[in-house]
Amino acid sequence: MKPVIFGTATLAAAAAIGLYTWQTTTTPNPCGSTSVAGSAIGGPFELVSENGETVTDADVITKPTLVYFGYTFCPDVCPLDSARNAQAAYLLEEQGIDIGTIFISVDPERDTVEVVRDFTENFHEDMIGLTGTPEQVRAASLAYKTYYRVQEGDPEYYLVDHSTQTYLVFPETGFATFFRRDTTPEQIAEITACFMGELT
Repeated sequence: MKPVIFGTATLAAAAAIGLYTWQTTTTPNPCGSTSVAGSAIGGPFELVSENGETVTDADVITKPTLVYFGYTFCPDVCPLDSARNAQAAYLLEEQGIDIGTIFISVDPERDTVEVVRDFTENFHEDMIGLTGTPEQVRAASLAYKTYYRVQEGDPEYYLVDHSTQTYLVFPETGFATFFRRDTTPEQIAEITACFMGELT
């Protein structure tokens, strides 16, 4: 199936809506800690893994983890961001640092277990793909303060507007920071290593 390409206006609108609440925390942190105005990010969720098993956040966030919300039919943004996150994980592995990567679908109607598994295998052998019912996905999205909206139009080749932050989450302490689309793999690796050093 041939995807429809995102227009610049669509991406700009999604980014603007998805990021409008972000602000830098007033507490100095050498790693660049950030927070969302008015509320915390993260929390419990229940989704379906790429192996067809129902899992919770505690099951899949067992080490420092990069968490990203997207969808597999996304023509360019999600593959690029997923590849970037995987590259950051490989860079950290070279330094002896083990982190996880998670891809959570915001398009449960099309992103079946098999589709999500095939998608994540393209980027990192340990990347975990998660999908679920619309209700499960909505709950996870609300916990992480992400935005997504299915565009009206073609029932098969529709696009999904969505926010594009990648979150760094720790199993013991939860959300640490987020990375925008223009953050490089090297920067993600450096900042992640910094946060891990702060916790040891």
